[in-house]
Amino acid sequence: MTEDDKKLISIFETRLRHLIHLHDELKRENRELKQLLEAKEREYEKIWTDYQQLETDYINLKTATAISLNGSDVKEAKQRLSKLVREVDKCIALLNE
Repeated sequence: MTEDDKKLISIFETRLRHLIHLHDELKRENRELKQLLEAKEREYEKIWTDYQQLETDYINLKTATAISLNGSDVKEAKQRLSKLVREVDKCIALLNE
């Protein structure tokens, strides 16, 4: 082997080691990003569950408030109760199918 060949092999080995190093770094970064994504997905699910619970609580509070209002808001309370009854009827109809 000539000196030029040895030099080329040396350059090739150096570049190959560098590429392997970069590959390892990218694998590590990819693993970290996947873990971060999973953590964010869990956080999103918790926030979404909390939101749904708060929304349900708000609707229940509005209904309870509407029921306990004085005579001037009776019409609105009746409308809300009618809506709830219709929703229950739809659910029952779906269950009967």
